[in-house]
Amino acid sequence: MKQIPSLKSPTTPPLLNVSKHYHVPKMKKMVFVGFLVMVVLLGCNIMVDGENNELSFKQISNINKEGSYLGIVVPNPYELSPLFQSSTFVPHNKFPYFDFAGRHFRIGELEKKKVIVVMCGESMLNAGVATQLLLTLFDVRGVLHYGIAGNLNSKHQIGDVAIPKYWAHTGEWHWQRFGDKEDGNGKFNTEFGYLKFSDYKNYTKHSESSVENLLNKVWYQPERIFPVNGTPEKWQDVFWVPVDKTYFEIARKRKNFELIRCVKTTCLPKKPVVVRVKKGVSGNVFVDNRAYREHLKSKFDATPTDMESAAVALVCFQQNVPFIAFRGLSDLAGGGSGLKSEIFTHLTLAAQNAFDVLVKFISLL
Repeated sequence: MKQIPSLKSPTTPPLLNVSKHYHVPKMKKMVFVGFLVMVVLLGCNIMVDGENNELSFKQISNINKEGSYLGIVVPNPYELSPLFQSSTFVPHNKFPYFDFAGRHFRIGELEKKKVIVVMCGESMLNAGVATQLLLTLFDVRGVLHYGIAGNLNSKHQIGDVAIPKYWAHTGEWHWQRFGDKEDGNGKFNTEFGYLKFSDYKNYTKHSESSVENLLNKVWYQPERIFPVNGTPEKWQDVFWVPVDKTYFEIARKRKNFELIRCVKTTCLPKKPVVVRVKKGVSGNVFVDNRAYREHLKSKFDATPTDMESAAVALVCFQQNVPFIAFRGLSDLAGGGSGLKSEIFTHLTLAAQNAFDVLVKFISLL
């Protein structure tokens, strides 16, 4: 394990002097000390020693001197691919990227708007960490998130791009003990309902219908966040996280958004559309099960399900930064005519459509 340098090392620049000597966005000064602590703890390429430290701080300062950026968070390489293939993205001529904590921040312009793009990787943890780093390091005025998603609503088709008004993390559970007949009684939150495993039994002629499932129930719990402008160590419960009202209103102009219907020899039965929907859900679960899809749709009236959007939304909500997400529907979760998920057939098309909606949205800002 790499030894963590001492904070009292004589080579460590004084904390206060850094914000005096280098450009720190006005709204970022309160979190800049936190950034310096992360530098030490994460053991990244910004070293707490001499020249590397000075060079890295100067790079960050120069990037932020260019003005505020739109942050773009992308989950995976295949979702990032449309950006590489697009002529609308122009890398910065002096500092096209900045590497930090295993992340590669791409700096440039998209539709003539200054952007910083980061691939977060799959899962809620990766998405949350990448988003927090993006907001801590750089002067970001808003975060846009795009990628593919499973579809919970059979009214929409593969290739459509969903823009939810609210996002929730549905992987925060209280797993109730077997035999506990009480529904909460103040011990846990019951506002957002539960999944009862015995509702999904497969009966046989040898089974007894009265036998209860030992797994009992899991109750959906809100996240506990710590707002940037709140009291330190005092949390706030939040389940449904709203996207930015202005961003969602701009997305109303979706009728002018053109989406592709075919990729190579694969074509959809009808032209995809962009839909503003009420809710989307996320969790560290790849949903490829019809019963759970129907449960999520029935319980939450959600359309897209993925593994990152709610994490990005929660961090932005906590940091009071505008946010919106665009998710291309790649498969009917747990559906389709075969035994394998449709995602592998339509992944490229869904990712391209999500990116095209992102580009059109940026052009309207």
